Amino acid sequence: MTMQIGESFVGEGAEAAHVNTVLGARSGPVGTAWATALATPSAGHAPFVAVVRPGVPARPATLFVNKAAIESDRHAELTWGAAQAGVAAGVLDAVAEGLVADDPDDLVLIAAVWVNPKAADADLVYANNRAATREAIRAGATNTPSVADALAVRHAPSNPFYTPSGDK
Repeated sequence: MTMQIGESFVGEGAEAAHVNTVLGARSGPVGTAWATALATPSAGHAPFVAVVRPGVPARPATLFVNKAAIESDRHAELTWGAAQAGVAAGVLDAVAEGLVADDPDDLVLIAAVWVNPKAADADLVYANNRAATREAIRAGATNTPSVADALAVRHAPSNPFYTPSGDK
């Protein structure tokens, strides 16, 4: 397996999910990065193994890396609860759909996950992270968007947090 990199943004407002994924061989550079990230938490960022339920980790083994530093008890609950559950379920959805072609036990996945500190609705956080994780893995598996698709929009950048004033 070569390294597969994916990205997806699902939802709107504070409950939107932005997930980046890196999937690769447990015995390769992604495996090394996975173990290193798990062993080197930093203030506000504590990577952890995503589980469907306690004692039932997602397969491939998935490292949840929070992109937003934990700001409150509620933010921590949404990150470690709803978003984690969504990521784990999204990984397993991708496996069930055949998006992970190799043996999941030979692979590891790093999921960098944005949970807005202003998020409030746990069910939306869960649903959006589940969909975003599955779609990020799909993007990695299909190597999309293509270079041509990316080049076609290079003069009109836009994201949920910024659109150049001339493009509004």
